[in-house]
Amino acid sequence: MNLCPKPGPRELLLETASRALAKLDATARIEWALEHLPGRHVLSSSFGAQAAVSLHLVTQVDPRIPVIFIDTGYLFPETYAFVDALTQRLDLNLHVYRARRSPAWQEAVEGRRWEQGQVGLDAYNQENKVEPMQHALDELAAGTWIAGLRQSQTESRAALPVISGAENRWKLHPIIEWSDRDVHQYLKRHDLPYHPLWERGYVSIGDVHTTRSLHEVANIGDTRFAGMKRECGLHEMDFGRNG
Repeated sequence: MNLCPKPGPRELLLETASRALAKLDATARIEWALEHLPGRHVLSSSFGAQAAVSLHLVTQVDPRIPVIFIDTGYLFPETYAFVDALTQRLDLNLHVYRARRSPAWQEAVEGRRWEQGQVGLDAYNQENKVEPMQHALDELAAGTWIAGLRQSQTESRAALPVISGAENRWKLHPIIEWSDRDVHQYLKRHDLPYHPLWERGYVSIGDVHTTRSLHEVANIGDTRFAGMKRECGLHEMDFGRNG
């Protein structure tokens, strides 16, 4: 008697996709996903230090793909300028999402939650990053979410697969195995810029109040969220919920 359940359509598609994508380069992975994965395709970007790579790669294949950008209202002035510059240069189909409450409203009611330990920081990230992203994915009816995460960026990303899926939504990481050298060579080859703060020692760039340069910390793990964590929760969310 076979007690193992038969794999369903999602499991079979995931297995097939994983095998196919493992053999392909980043551009071919994007082409495969756009052809074979269901639903509307979207790309997310934080417009961080090396964001130009995934933005350029994906839009070379699909110039009008929706690009989701989450604006917390607390980003560096240089980040907003970087968003405008890349949007114009790459003619991005940019979709900006924010929390329902403004930063001023949140501070008036909740205080500065990023200074309230892990619990406060998690609540801040949930309202300003996770919930706006879920809203974006739902509103854009995203079936496939493409992101520029890489395994070498943090320990929490070291085991990330090229593709994952749940229910009616899939997530693709086309440059998952790329090294910093790969990124640098791609930027140089296509004359693309790093984030303006890169040259000042900012290697992971988020909100002003939770981002530090390498010159301000003892180790790289402290450059974000005072070393309490490396992920804001956005890429750990239940992206399988759709609708």
